[in-house]
Amino acid sequence: MKTFGIAIKIFLVFTILTGIIYPLLITGIAQVVFPHQAHGSLIVKDNKIIGSELIGQQFDSTLYFSSRPSAITYNPLPSGGSNYGLTSTKLKNQVADRKKQFIKLNQLNPATEIPSEMLFASASGLDPHISPEAAKLQINRIAKARYFNNVQKQKLKTLVEEISEGPQLMCLGESRVNVLLLNIALDKLK
Repeated sequence: MKTFGIAIKIFLVFTILTGIIYPLLITGIAQVVFPHQAHGSLIVKDNKIIGSELIGQQFDSTLYFSSRPSAITYNPLPSGGSNYGLTSTKLKNQVADRKKQFIKLNQLNPATEIPSEMLFASASGLDPHISPEAAKLQINRIAKARYFNNVQKQKLKTLVEEISEGPQLMCLGESRVNVLLLNIALDKLK
C-alpha cells in the first residue's frame, strides 16, 4: 500500500509538471519570442482575417495562382492525405485528371512537364506552397485574365521571384512560393 501511495504522488507531480507547468511555460515563451507564429501566422486585410501563412487555400478564379490539390479540400480539422498508394488506380486517374485540368486551365502544351505538387495532394492536405516553376507556368493565364500588358506581365514574373523562399536554413527542402502571399501581392500589382 505504501508503494501505491508513492506511485500516486509521483503521478500527480508529473501530471502537474508536464501537463500544466511545462505547456504554460512553452506557450509563454512562444508568445514573447514568436508572437506572430504563436497566434497562427494569421494574415489580416482590411481588419478581417483572410487566412494563415501555414494553411493552404483553394483559389478557383483564373485571376489567381492555383494552390496544390488537397485530399481534404483544405479543411484543417481532419488534416491528412488520401493514403492512396502508387499502385492505386484511383490515384493514377486523379493525377491524370489533374494534369489535364492544369494544362487546359493554363493553356499549356500537352507535353509540358507539370511539377509534381500540382498533381499530387500533400500529406497533410494543407500545404500552402508550390514551387516557383509551378507558379511560372500560371503566369500567362493570370496575365491574360487580368488583361496585363507586357510590362505588367514582366512585373508579375518578378513578383514570383520576389515572393519565392529558398530552402529553410539554406539546405532543408526546396525553393517554394506561398500561394496566399503571392495572390495578396498580385492584387497589389498595378
